[in-house]
Amino acid sequence: MIKRVVDFFGDGEFAKQRRRLFYLVLVLVVIADFLVFRAHAEYPWDRLPGWSAIYGFGSCVLLIFVSKLLGHQGGLMRPEDYYD
Repeated sequence: MIKRVVDFFGDGEFAKQRRRLFYLVLVLVVIADFLVFRAHAEYPWDRLPGWSAIYGFGSCVLLIFVSKLLGHQGGLMRPEDYYD
């Protein structure tokens, strides 16, 4: 069972299926966000349907870009044979 899961997420043969699966999950999260009761939202943007999914996705993308910037431009990344 675990071999099938690892093969599905690690093999390039299933890339198109993985992409479709991830898009489906993203759409389902946004749809599920429309069903949430929002009477006690603390901030106005908390009442917007889909806000949590958009905020989470944007934060994740920003985190990736900042870490790449720090690694490549900030000097944190070392050459591949640094310890040899």
